[in-house]
Amino acid sequence: MRTHRLAAAAAAALATALAAGCSTGTGAFQEPDAAAAQSSAPAGPVKLTYWTWAPNMDKIVKVWNEAHPDIQVTVSKQAGGDDAAAKYLTAAKAGNPPDLVQAEYQMLPSFVAADAVADLSAEAGQAKAAFSEGTWGQVTLGTDGVYAIPQDSGPMMLYYRQDLFEKYGIEVPKTWDEYAETARTVREKDPKVFLGTFSSKDPGSFAGLSQQAGAQWWSISGDAWKVAVNDAATVKVADYWGGLVKEGVIDDQPYFTPEWNKALNDGTLLTWPSAVWGPGVLSSNAPKGKGKWAIAPLPQWSAGENFSGFWGGSSTAVSAKTPNKAAAVKFATWLNTDPQALGLLIEEAAIYPAATRGGELLTEAPEYFSNQTDFWQQAAAISATARGFTFGPNVNVTYDAFKNAFDKAVQERSAFSGAVQRMQDATVADMQKSGFQLAR
Repeated sequence: MRTHRLAAAAAAALATALAAGCSTGTGAFQEPDAAAAQSSAPAGPVKLTYWTWAPNMDKIVKVWNEAHPDIQVTVSKQAGGDDAAAKYLTAAKAGNPPDLVQAEYQMLPSFVAADAVADLSAEAGQAKAAFSEGTWGQVTLGTDGVYAIPQDSGPMMLYYRQDLFEKYGIEVPKTWDEYAETARTVREKDPKVFLGTFSSKDPGSFAGLSQQAGAQWWSISGDAWKVAVNDAATVKVADYWGGLVKEGVIDDQPYFTPEWNKALNDGTLLTWPSAVWGPGVLSSNAPKGKGKWAIAPLPQWSAGENFSGFWGGSSTAVSAKTPNKAAAVKFATWLNTDPQALGLLIEEAAIYPAATRGGELLTEAPEYFSNQTDFWQQAAAISATARGFTFGPNVNVTYDAFKNAFDKAVQERSAFSGAVQRMQDATVADMQKSGFQLAR
C-alpha cells in the first residue's frame, strides 16, 4: 500500500510557526554523538545517501546540510510502494544499499528479516519520548530493538458528512453497535443512501480497524514468529462488517474507484473510516463536499473505550551495511524530531509527522474542513489513542490473501471469518516455505 500524504493545503498552517523561527536544535531531542562513535572516521565530511519518495525532501535535506557541514546527505528520489522495498532489498543483498531508506511500517519487518537494516537501540532509544507508544511500537516489532525512527503516521478516524447527518436526524455513532443501527436508519430514510461501505480491495484499512479492536497479527517469541491473523479481535471485526454487508445496510463498493468517488461527491455515502491523510483524498475526489465533512473518533467496540488504529505511515531506517551508522542516526533523529525539521516535513513534504510535537505545528484546519476549526487538535488527540501493531515479514502475502479471500466472500455473501482464516493459512504457509521459525 502506498503511503498516503496530507493535502498540500496543510502547509499553510505552518506559516505562523515557521515565521516564529524554529531553529535547528531548539527544543529538539538530544542527538547521538557521531564523532564519539566514529573515532576512526576519515577526514572531511561524512557523506550519506538517503532513498525516499517524500516530495521535496531535497529542500529539507538542504537545511540539514547547511547546518551540518560535517555530515552531508544526498537524496535519491524513489518511486515508493512495493517496488521501492524490493529495490532496497536487492541493493542490500548486493552489498550496495543507501545509508538511509524511507521504510513503510508494514515493510520494515521484511528488512529486519533480511538483515538489511541496523538495530538503532543504542543510538536512538532516547528518541522514543518524541512519539506515542503505539507509533514507537511500529519500529520495535515488539522487541527491545529499534529498527527505524518513525517519520509519518496514519491514525484512523471517522470522516462523516456533517450536513447530511443533520438532514437525516442522526448522531455520530460512538460505538460500532450504534454505527450498525445508524446504518439501518439511513437505509430506511433513503434507500439510495448508505452510511458506509466495506472495501475488499484495501487490506491496510482492515488491518487498522483490526488494530483498533486489539488484534496482533504477528509477534516475536524468542527466535520464532507467532502468526495470529485469525485472532479473536480480527474475527470480530470481520464478522461485524460481513454481517452488515449481508444484511444490505452498508455498501460493498471498494475505495478509490470512480463509483466510490461519485458516492462521496453526491452525498449517497455518508461516512468513511479512514486515516489522517483523508483530507487530500476528499478534496480531490469529492470537491462538492468541501466544508461539509467533519471528523470524529472511530466508533468503539465497548462504550467508554478510546482506541484507534493505523492505516499507512513510514519511517527512516539505517542500512545495516553503512559505515557511518552514528551519523545516519543523527540525521534520522533530526529529521523526525527536531521542530524545524517537523515544520519542513509538513510544509514541503505535505505529510503528517509521526512525532507528537508535529501535531502542535498544525493549527489552521485544512481548507476542505473549514467548518471544523479544531481539525488538527482532534486529529492529535485521536493519534495518541492508536494502538501499536507488529507487522510480519510477509505482509504482501497476507494483503494479497485478503483481497482474494474477501473479494470472494463479498461476491458469495459468505462469512467474512472464513476469509480471515484463508489469510492466516496463506501467511503461515508462505512463512514456512520461506524458512521462518514459527512458534507453536
